[in-house]
Parts: sequence; structure tokens; C-alpha cells
Amino acid sequence: MADSPSTGLAEEKEKEKEGRERDKKAANTDKTKEKDGATETLAFSDKNGTSKGKKRNLSDLSLVRFITTELTRGYFLEHNEAKYTERRERVYTCLRIPKELEKLMTFGFFLCLDAFLYVFTLLPLRVILALLRLFTVPCCGLSGSRLLQPAQVCDVLKGFIMVLCYSMMSYVDYSMMYHLIRGQSVIKLYIIYNMLEVADRLFSSFGQDILDALYWTATEPKEKKRAHIGVIPHFFMAVLYVFLHAILIMVQATTLNVAFNSHNKSLLTIMMSNNFVEIKGSVFKKFEKNNLFQMSNSDIKERFTNYILLLIVCLRNMEQFSWNPDHFWVLFPDVLMVMASEIAVDVVKHAFITKFNDISADVYGEYRASLAFDLVSSRQKNAYTDYSDSVSRRMGFIPLPLALLLIRVVTSSVKIQGSLSFMCVLLFYLGMITLKVLNSIVLLGRSCVFVKEANMEEKLFDPPPSVVSSRANSRAHRTKHVHTSAPQEPTADKAGISLTSEISQPTNMAQSAAPTLPKSDSDTFLTTPDEEDDDKIINADTGLEEDGLKHRTPKKDLLEIDRFTICGNRID
Repeated sequence: MADSPSTGLAEEKEKEKEGRERDKKAANTDKTKEKDGATETLAFSDKNGTSKGKKRNLSDLSLVRFITTELTRGYFLEHNEAKYTERRERVYTCLRIPKELEKLMTFGFFLCLDAFLYVFTLLPLRVILALLRLFTVPCCGLSGSRLLQPAQVCDVLKGFIMVLCYSMMSYVDYSMMYHLIRGQSVIKLYIIYNMLEVADRLFSSFGQDILDALYWTATEPKEKKRAHIGVIPHFFMAVLYVFLHAILIMVQATTLNVAFNSHNKSLLTIMMSNNFVEIKGSVFKKFEKNNLFQMSNSDIKERFTNYILLLIVCLRNMEQFSWNPDHFWVLFPDVLMVMASEIAVDVVKHAFITKFNDISADVYGEYRASLAFDLVSSRQKNAYTDYSDSVSRRMGFIPLPLALLLIRVVTSSVKIQGSLSFMCVLLFYLGMITLKVLNSIVLLGRSCVFVKEANMEEKLFDPPPSVVSSRANSRAHRTKHVHTSAPQEPTADKAGISLTSEISQPTNMAQSAAPTLPKSDSDTFLTTPDEEDDDKIINADTGLEEDGLKHRTPKKDLLEIDRFTICGNRID
């Protein structure tokens, strides 16, 4: 009986403990629910606010609250002002590219036209004057004077090359070549046309060297030691080159003529699509300023050559239809389509190249000034080259083969009979001379303006670059990016103890330490190197960047860049 009240008290105490524990657990669960509700809300409210002690309803975590937050949240572009300003400038640059590019293309087109008209107008007159001097100077007894000036010798050689090549071209049957090409399949003709474009570039790169070698061999001073094979072998090499290049352009014109005369125009469409393939091959590559200059010159030459090829196609087709003007309007839409596709491809290609490589649109003004400098410098008394030859080197445009083909097509298409026809030919020749003179005057005036705007007047009086300096620059350019420091010889002091450099490291540390090369950022991969970056040279021993003012190679100026000069390990 005594144990019963004690056991009853014990049971009451246990029930009280269990009740307290339940109350504590309930309080803890309430606190955790309040904390979870506060952290899961999207509004960043203060923890010490008035809503801390209240329970949150399940409606606060609904989909409506999430959508409301997404619709009302904001952001500020001004926090990254530099990035968006750069993006806007790139858009403005792309919008300026068509205007600046067409300015350069128009100026370059008239430069090529000036060099092309020179072959038809002034070159025959200069050849006649040189031949008159050649026959009159010995008769007058002027033995002390020079028989022919170097420029006259070059003109006579050009005239003889044109006459010999024209006589050889007269044996080439254009009609047979047309039917031979027309019998081929469309895919085969497309491949042939692409091969002809590559061959045309190769011929242009090597042909101007052949002509320059001939001119220098014929005019080289006799006091120097003979280091050539002679004038006659060089002359026959030049004749063979001009003839083969003219045949190649004739095949190009014939293929284009077949494309125009095809019934379904499939070949013409494929040939036009080849221009858009050019975008893929050039846009997604790294370009420097000099490479873009080469590509611009190539586009100018290509556009002018295509216009002459279209002229040849129109002449051949008009001859076949007895010069019916109605047939010209049949050809006109296709001609306009080819010209428009060429312009569109050039604009898109240059716009994205300048965008990806972070090149300003003002660079086309520099290109235009560089071309204008060639024209102005060729008009000086101490000029060392003819203007047509400088255009050939700068743009890769050689007018002799193209002019030879045009003469061949015109003489075979137009029949000259009677005195009235000869009068028309004479008037046409005088009109070409007038066009050449007016074009030269306007170009010379505009070129002087461009040279003054670019502050290049002082360079007009600089001597031409020598071969030794150009070779030294090319050798230094090859060793520009990797600079190996010369081994330092140990020096001995007065006591006869050998001393090494203060920065030398122990042998085991030098062998174990690996060179750490600087990593390039993804943002600067498609950008042209800045002038400050060019001053930095990577040391092969330490892997660090050094200030290479002593060993720095000066960047090539635009005036030293020819069409087929390697710039940045590539030719464009």
C-alpha cells in the first residue's frame, strides 16, 4: 500500500515531462517553418521585420507570385556602359563599311581603267616616238647622247610583245573553243572555272616579275657586271607569259559566255554561288591591316576584270545576233545580276572581317591614300617606275593580257570596210584618248587631295627602298615573335675569379622550371595586335614578355605591301 502513492507520483512526473517535450517539439517545428517561409520568398525582406513572427500562408509560394516577380524585376545597362558602347560602335562601323568600301573600290576601278586605257591610247604613241628617235638620232650624228631612254626602251618592248602576241592569238579559234567548252557537263565547267581563277592569280604573281626582269635587263647600266641570261631569252619568256595568260582569260570569258547562253541558267547560278563561298573562306579568319589591304586590292582587280569579261561576252553575243539591240536587253538582267552579286559579296565580306578583327572603317581611307601615293609619285621627275607597272604590282592587275584579248575579240567581231569605217575608228580612238586624259587629270587631282589629308607629302621625296633593307626587314620579321637571348660569357675580375650574370639560376632549378607561356584571351583572339603589344617579345628561356625596343622589327608600311607580299604568314 505504501508503494501505490509513490508510483502514482512517478507516473505524473513522467506525464509532465512528456508534455513538456511535446511543447518544445511543437515550438521548434513552428520556428523552422517560419524560417523556411522567410528564405523561400523572392523578396529580400529584413529578418528583423514585422513579418518574422507571423505564419506565412501557402498562397505566398504560389505560381502567381513567381510570375509577378519575373514581370516586375529590372536591371541597369549603365552598369556595363563600356561593353554596350563598344557593341554600338561595331554596329556603326558595319553600317559605314559599304560607303567607305565603295569609295575605295571606285577609286581603284578608275586607277585600273587608267592603266588599261594607257595600253590602247598613249602606249602606241610612245612606241612611235621611241622608234622615230631610234632612227633619227644616228642620222643626226648625235653619237654622244643616249640612243633611247630607259622608259622608251620599256615602251618599245611592250609594243613588240603586244604585236607578237596578237599575231599568235590570230591562230586561236574562238568558236571552236566555245563549242568545246559547251559540250562539257555543268559540274565539270564549274570545276574548270575555279581552276582558272587560281591559275589567273598564279600567272599574275609570276608574270609581273617576268616583265620587271625584262625591263631591268634591257635598261641595266653596262658598267655593272653581267648577272643575267640576256635580253632575248627574257623577251621570249615575256612573250610566252602574255600569250598563255591571254589564252587563260579567253577560256574564262568563254566559260562565262556558255553560262549566259545556257537554257536553264544553272551554270550561271553555280558560278555566282562561288562568290558566296568566298565569304565562308575569308570571314572566319584572323586578318591584320596589311592582309585586308591585299584583299581590297584583289577585290578591285577582280571587279574590273569581271567587267571586262562581261563586255567581251556581250560583244560576242551581239555579233552572233547581227548587232540586234533587242538581244542586249535580253542579256542585261543577267549582267546586272552578276554585278550586283559581286558588290553584295564584297560588302558582306568586308563588313564582317572588320567586325571580327576590330578594324575601324577609317582604314579604307588609308588604303585609298596609299594607292593615291603611287599615282602621285609616278608623276615625279625622279620616278623609278611607270604608273601602270606600279598598279600591276600593287593590285596584281596586269593590263597587257587583258588588253590583248579585248583587241582580239573586237577585231574579230567588228568588220572594218570602207573609208567611213576608218573614220569611225579614228574618232573612237580620239575619244579614248580624251577619256584617258580626263580620267588621268581627275585622278591626279583627287590623289593629291588624299595624299595631303594623310600627311604623306614628305614621303614623296624619300628614296626608294633598297633590296638590302627589304631583305633585312624580312629576316627580322621571321625572328620577331620568339627572341632567344645570347649566352653570356663568363667574365673574370682582377683576381682571376670567373663571374657569371647576377640573374643566372642554378642548373637544377633551370632544368626543373618549365617555361610559362602567356595565354591569350578569347576576346583578343580575333583582334589585330596593338602597337603596344608589338613591342613585347617572348623570351624563349624565361617564357616572359620583354620590352623589345632594341630588337623590335618595324611593321611594314602600306607602301611596301604588294599584292603578293606575305603579310602575317599569309597572302590574301
